[in-house]
Amino acid sequence: MSQRDSGTSATYSPQAMWLGLALAPQVGATRSRRLVEHFGNIAAVYRASLTELEAAGLPAVSAQAIYNRDALARAEEELLRAATAGASIITLDDPAYPEHLRQIYDPPVALFVRGSTRSLREPGIAIVGTRHPTPYGLGMAERLACDLAAHGLIIFSGLARGIDSAAHRGAVHAKGRTVAVLGTGVDVIYPRENSRLTESILELDGAIVSEFPLGTFAAPQNFPIRNRIISGLSLGVLVVEAGEYSGTRITARNALEQNRELFAVPGNVTNKNSWGPNTLIKQGAKLVATWEDVFEELPSHVKAQLAPAPESGNGSAASLFEQPQKLGEQERRVLKLLRADEPRHIDQLVEELEGKLSASEIFSALFELELGGHIKQLPGKNYVKAM
Repeated sequence: MSQRDSGTSATYSPQAMWLGLALAPQVGATRSRRLVEHFGNIAAVYRASLTELEAAGLPAVSAQAIYNRDALARAEEELLRAATAGASIITLDDPAYPEHLRQIYDPPVALFVRGSTRSLREPGIAIVGTRHPTPYGLGMAERLACDLAAHGLIIFSGLARGIDSAAHRGAVHAKGRTVAVLGTGVDVIYPRENSRLTESILELDGAIVSEFPLGTFAAPQNFPIRNRIISGLSLGVLVVEAGEYSGTRITARNALEQNRELFAVPGNVTNKNSWGPNTLIKQGAKLVATWEDVFEELPSHVKAQLAPAPESGNGSAASLFEQPQKLGEQERRVLKLLRADEPRHIDQLVEELEGKLSASEIFSALFELELGGHIKQLPGKNYVKAM
């Protein structure tokens, strides 16, 4: 064995060598895997000559970074930074690497994880959608995530504003586990207003995961790249609301390519956010109205290992569209005018109920309905029916 051969094997861990490929310029997940397959194992990649590396199809800048040990030096620095930030790094040959993700066409060479790595390997559903949802979309995402998490499934999503955040909140509300896949480094929470939500995720044994190095900022091109991880970790992808040109379409396409189940919540056909899920349903995605619609599609062995849901209102299997019971006449009149997908201003309610209820009776009914969890008040004195 040459001095170069001996130095590589003795000095650097397999973790550092895999991470070095992940950090080398212009290599990427697919090329890294093919490179290791070409040379037989990860250590052999670093024992190769510059000519052999270039002959394997690497660009000159990539071959130089690997041959000169620049990639390994950067990997060692990144391992130290991760340890300081309280993050772990799982590489492709690590037994802790999630098996579902390992099976996709282009699995990340290395995953940076804050929180429970166990949550990455357990059965779960991805819930994704638009960053600009309707109140109906937010309610559906949060309720379905809550119910599914209460029945033992991990909720995977991307921590983005809108549907993603609602899905994470629903899982947290159920005291369940959820995993946020970031388009930034695991030490860069984006958007910032989700910092508290991130803390709740970690407190409940969930995880924050990314394939991007620490300190990576929120570059637009990173988010479509991370979508394959969201679908790759999951048994299936549930689309709640997404416009015609939404990035959610990328996640749905990834799910189909990765042979994952595809679910969608139907929406109002006059709303642009309904284009995505309604189109997916027409193309064969499973229509979802309650958590049971997802659960019944799971493999039998997965159902058997999931924890039973707690006996509570949040875990109820009742229809989301079921009318509340034991309401007074005033509350029923007001509730009849409200919808989950269309906010109504209080002035509209007063106008429509003129001659039937006084303004004070309407205010009182709204208060009682909100207190009972039947409706939600939005900014500007607008109201919607709760899910």
